[in-house]
Amino acid sequence: MGIRNAKEDDWKRIKELLEQLGYSDTDSFLKAKILTLLGNPDEELLVYELGTEVVAVMSLHFIPQLALEGDFARISYFAVDGKMRSRGVGREIEEYCIQLAKDRKCDRVEVHCNSRRTDAHRFYFRQGFTESPKYLIKMLF
Repeated sequence: MGIRNAKEDDWKRIKELLEQLGYSDTDSFLKAKILTLLGNPDEELLVYELGTEVVAVMSLHFIPQLALEGDFARISYFAVDGKMRSRGVGREIEEYCIQLAKDRKCDRVEVHCNSRRTDAHRFYFRQGFTESPKYLIKMLF
């Protein structure tokens, strides 16, 4: 119970949590992506389990910085089941990830969160994140 590394068998529940974020149609690739993350020492795919049910998932990536001594960590996906929000699950898994980043000598943790996710923004601000407003992307497909 609590935070643990994800397993391939968690894919269905992770799929459901991602659907709550608006990511559907992951059936054809999700298992392979999970295995890729689980096999990479610079990636963490974590779940929060209550009893036998996975109620949250977070992927965390450790990225070297060329011009600075410390590396940084990036949260790319973080979903807490809608029925479990505001019960401390998100805070607990976020704090666990912060400790992982500190253990890896990261000097920061960043998260990209869509502008429409205002509840998530409030959570991150409460957790001590600050806004860094310039983020540019180039879509390839």
